[in-house]
Amino acid sequence: MSSNEGSLGPNQRGMLLHIAADSIHTGLREGHASSPDLETLPESLQQKAACFVTLHHRDQLRGCIGSLESREPLAQNVAENAFNAAFRDPRFPELTAVELADLELDISVLGTPQAISFRGEADLVAQLQPGRDGLILEVGGRRGTFLPSVWDSLPEAAEFLRQLKQKAGLPADFWSTEIRVMRYGTESFGARFGDVE
Repeated sequence: MSSNEGSLGPNQRGMLLHIAADSIHTGLREGHASSPDLETLPESLQQKAACFVTLHHRDQLRGCIGSLESREPLAQNVAENAFNAAFRDPRFPELTAVELADLELDISVLGTPQAISFRGEADLVAQLQPGRDGLILEVGGRRGTFLPSVWDSLPEAAEFLRQLKQKAGLPADFWSTEIRVMRYGTESFGARFGDVE
């Protein structure tokens, strides 16, 4: 799956955006994520899938939380991650009701990660596909990921990798033969919060 094409139709995307918005409303009212009624949803939203939910407020990042493993139905994963992005991202204070008017929701459904084989850092950098690859980097119990959308602010492959290493808690110039890197695509879509309530 890439950011422009995927298996979810407009109705299914709309349902997921509504689930995310509802979970944020539930969080504001009751302090927990909502639980979608899975039996009323299309089968594609009941399948196990991993996703990230990103919030922007007036074009500034306001929260981003997600999962890399497909452990629960996609609809439930969206509800949990929307709540966590709004109220549990340690980089930001909890979302307030006042911010909803200027909030934008983005959902990225992850494809299956694929391992990349490389013969060193330069070879890895040469294989990266800017604007397309999401990356997971793992080494020594540390792990970091960047969604494909991060290429918008880090368009150079070498710098993208340097920043990803730092996100994983490593020095930017760190290298080891033990590093594992996987790539994944996403099916990404979003809307203004007020348009999906």
